Amino acid sequence: METIINYFESIPSSHRSLILVGGLTFFWIIESRIPLFVFRYNKWRHAGVNAVFTLTTIVVNFSLAFLLVKSADFVFTNEIGVLHLIEMPIWLFFILGLLLMDLIGAWLAHYVQHHTPFLWQFHLVHHTDKNIDTTTGNRHHPGESVVRFCFTLAAVWIIGAPIWIVMIYQSLSVVLTQFNHANIEMNSTIDSILGLVFVTPNIHRIHHHYKLPLTDSNYGNIFSFWDRIFGTFTAVDNKSLIYGLDTHFTDDDSQNIGVMLKAPFVRKKKN
Repeated sequence: METIINYFESIPSSHRSLILVGGLTFFWIIESRIPLFVFRYNKWRHAGVNAVFTLTTIVVNFSLAFLLVKSADFVFTNEIGVLHLIEMPIWLFFILGLLLMDLIGAWLAHYVQHHTPFLWQFHLVHHTDKNIDTTTGNRHHPGESVVRFCFTLAAVWIIGAPIWIVMIYQSLSVVLTQFNHANIEMNSTIDSILGLVFVTPNIHRIHHHYKLPLTDSNYGNIFSFWDRIFGTFTAVDNKSLIYGLDTHFTDDDSQNIGVMLKAPFVRKKKN
């Protein structure tokens, strides 16, 4: 455990980049071999558009990273946050920290964005993708990236998470996001077992159906049980899903970076 802590306390940016690129490459290859849906689209063009939004997310996170580092060091040193209310072994400290980071930084952030009209206008850029694959996981408007960062920062202060827990959480979050957006036909047995704890593609892709109430379900990113606990879990046959949004966005709009960047500032109805 000490080795892991030491590594993630000072994980190099190059290693974080390797996790991002390595995950995309791995799931890209897998979904090319065993796809659930056979999309008729230019996969490289689609990936290029999503890569632009991935880069904007990286820019936002790196620009604000000093706030995360300073906050994590401050709350941990001064024992601020729920993790410091009682003494506990390091393994329990880690597990509770990871669980709470995912709950506040991912599940709650996602839920709030769906139920706050102003924030939804930014998040809908993620939902306009009509060809969900592993690259969609990192497709976020820069405005949404700022919102998600704020929730992560709030989680650090509420929890009292040290930077090594934050870095482990973010690394797992990146990989699980790529996994649960991947266009992979999952073995039903494997999916059922993994889905008890983790968000699988079969669970998350329901969230990308173009109509309510499915759009407002399955908000989880790493752990699937938050949706079960809070009553937002849904299970349906994935083959019946249609991706995108019930709005005036066309396929060309969803692949037009300029249109997508301006989307939050144009009045639209939520699906």
